Amino acid sequence: MKTPQGSPWWNPERHAERRALLLARNRTQAAIRDWLTQRDFIEIDPAALAVSPGNEAHLHGFATDMIGNDGVSRPMYLHTSPEFAMKKLLAAGEERIFAFSHVWRNRERTHLHSPEFTMLEWYRSGEDYRSLFDDCANYLRLAAQSAGADILRFRDRTCDPYDDPDVMSVAEAFREYAGIDLLATCDGAETDAPALRDQAQARGIRLGGDDGWSDMLSRILVEKVEPHLGHGRPLILDRYPSAEAALARRTKDDDREAERFELYACGVELANGFGELTDPIEQRRRFQLEMEEKRRVYGETYPLDEDFLAALAFMPAASGCALGFDRLVMLATGAPRIDEVIWTPIAD
Repeated sequence: MKTPQGSPWWNPERHAERRALLLARNRTQAAIRDWLTQRDFIEIDPAALAVSPGNEAHLHGFATDMIGNDGVSRPMYLHTSPEFAMKKLLAAGEERIFAFSHVWRNRERTHLHSPEFTMLEWYRSGEDYRSLFDDCANYLRLAAQSAGADILRFRDRTCDPYDDPDVMSVAEAFREYAGIDLLATCDGAETDAPALRDQAQARGIRLGGDDGWSDMLSRILVEKVEPHLGHGRPLILDRYPSAEAALARRTKDDDREAERFELYACGVELANGFGELTDPIEQRRRFQLEMEEKRRVYGETYPLDEDFLAALAFMPAASGCALGFDRLVMLATGAPRIDEVIWTPIAD
């Protein structure tokens, strides 16, 4: 990585500039690890190689080959999340687990994205997914305390990490910030792309000619909704549409929505949590739909992890969440880009 000053990260002077941020990162990780351990969570160390990098349409994995002693090559992937491995441990009988995992995602390189980054992922067996809201709030406070910060900051946006998060549903956010009745375009997990397109175009939102319902939702979320989230106070964006929650249970009161939420601070998405789906038949169906969409948009698919689908039959009801640890440190230290808080960032 070349810095704005023209020096690589390993230049002694450049490293001296970054070192305070990196030490704050270490303190934050230690504080969160201690907080979880005190609450009877067990830290686990999931393997990075997997038979599938994940089966969501817009996640892109890094592929490699595993060559056996017989010389035969088998395709493998670096995981985009430790989720499948950790849920297998829940099926095996673990109840409260967490991991700080390196994960890899292709096609992602911006001031907020690194192709390799650290994810904090944790699970609570037998607990409602809303229990994760409090966990997220505590991580914000621990990060701020570890960095000696009164506020979280990203560029000119700020957020009070010591304030309890607001909670708003996705449907409420689309109505308030984009003027769109999102649930009117949903029937259970089925979606009505023409209806969403009509609403968006009536409000002057530009769309691609071949955008599907999911593409349009993503555009509207990024352009009209996300910039308003988590300013001054953290925000939980709750109850995603069922069509946008491939690994989450549907809510009991409305099958158009799912037990999925995201945490925002300073307009930055930090965490993604679920009430976990444990039905292997339904999970297979959703994965297949996701891979059909991936083939349509990108011309490729990933294999299903059959071992994971088999384990779901043994997995208890649980809630789980993944948090972008580097982003959390960014906001706590006020760093302008994610590479500033990664010890050895990937070169461009």
